[in-house]
Amino acid sequence: MIVLNAKGLYYRQLNSKIREELAAGSEDIVVKNVNGQRYIGDGITGKARLTLKGTPGNDMAAYMNGLELYVEGNTQDSIGNTMNDGKIVVHGSSGDTVGYAMRGGKIFIRDNGGYRVGIHMKEYQEKIPTIILGGKVGDFLGEYMAGGVIVVLGLGLEEHEEIVGSYCGTGMHGGIMYIRGEVEDHKLGKEVKVVELSQDDEEKLEHYVKDYVEYFGGNTEEILAKPFSKLIPYNKRPYGNLYCGW
Repeated sequence: MIVLNAKGLYYRQLNSKIREELAAGSEDIVVKNVNGQRYIGDGITGKARLTLKGTPGNDMAAYMNGLELYVEGNTQDSIGNTMNDGKIVVHGSSGDTVGYAMRGGKIFIRDNGGYRVGIHMKEYQEKIPTIILGGKVGDFLGEYMAGGVIVVLGLGLEEHEEIVGSYCGTGMHGGIMYIRGEVEDHKLGKEVKVVELSQDDEEKLEHYVKDYVEYFGGNTEEILAKPFSKLIPYNKRPYGNLYCGW
C-alpha cells in the first residue's frame, strides 16, 4: 500500500503523484489530508484501489474507466461526470450533479445527494450505470435521464424531511428510479409515472440494497420492508416532435 499526503498540494501536483504511482504499478493507494483538490481519478483506466481521506473537490472520477475509488468523507460537485466504468464509494454526502452523463460503473453514497443527481445518465452497450444513495436528494433527480438506475433509500430522515425534491425525473426518457416510500405527484416531472414493481424489480432492489449494506452497514430486510416507488418515463422520445417532421 502506498500512502500520499495531500496537505498543501495544488490539485495538479497531487494528481501527478497519483498517476505516477499508478504508472509504476501501485494497486492500493491511500491519500490523506485531501482538502478540495479537483479532478482526482479523472480519465484513469485500470483496476487499482484509491482511498481518499478528506473532502475531494469537483469532478472527481470524471471519465474514469475502472478504478475503485473510496472516499472517507464528503465530496463536492459532479463526481463521476461521464464516468465509463469503475466504482465510487462515499462514506458521507455528495454535492450536486452526481453521475452527470454517467454511462457505466456504480456510485454508492452513504448519506445525501444534492441537486440534479443522475442528470443525463445513459446506458452504453452492455453498461448500466447505477447510483445508490442512502439518504435524500435535492431537486431535478434524474433530469433528462436516458438510461441506468437510481436508487434512493431515505434512511435516517426526520419526520419533516422529504426523500426527493421537486421536478423529479423532468425530461426523463430512459432508465429506472427506485424511491423508498411514496413520491407525491406534484414532485414529479410531467414525463414520469409511478408503476408497481415486478418480481424482477424486487430481485434487483435486493441486490442493490445488499451492496449498500456491505459498504455502509444496516439491515437489508428492514430496508426492503418499506415499499418502493418505481419511476419510469412515459415516452422514450419525449422531444421527438420538436426535431422531426414525422
